[in-house]
Amino acid sequence: MNSNSSNAIQRSICVCVTGGVAAYKMAGVVSALAQQGDNVTVILTANAERFIGESTFYALSGNPVITSIFDYASAPFGAHINVARTCQLLLVAPATANFIAKASQGISDCIASTTYLAFGGPIVVAPSMNDEMWNKLTTQRNIQRISDDGAIVIGPSTGWLSCRSDGVGRLEEHDAIMAAIDSHYPN
Repeated sequence: MNSNSSNAIQRSICVCVTGGVAAYKMAGVVSALAQQGDNVTVILTANAERFIGESTFYALSGNPVITSIFDYASAPFGAHINVARTCQLLLVAPATANFIAKASQGISDCIASTTYLAFGGPIVVAPSMNDEMWNKLTTQRNIQRISDDGAIVIGPSTGWLSCRSDGVGRLEEHDAIMAAIDSHYPN
């Protein structure tokens, strides 16, 4: 049940899930946002769908999940434009090295990168990847560029990674992601 009072303004948040193994962790974030009364729109990239299904996010958010810019029945100008016009905050998590590279260069060739480029409000990016990928100079330049362009980058943290190593690249925990959303878009 919605824990917000009837006088509270409902936040409109888009959660963009890209194709990293940490995608499953976003189910908890989407659930928590919905439980506190936020209107959550979820975008899944094709690679994210290989890790977690659309039906999970539909059930948790209560809203249809966007997987393509070509959903003309509900968004005649494209799903990315509809999200950019209706949501007040964009969270990209986990943000893969591939997504970060596209975002840093303005490449818009999938629903995630196109939405990122069209979005005018606050953007929170939570990277997650292998530690070698994170430590690559190219990735660090790309992170710096999206940060310089206004994205709020949180993490990654250090810990056990799916590649069976311990290092930097782990998706920030649920509480840190929620705190970043709340600090940049208070409810």
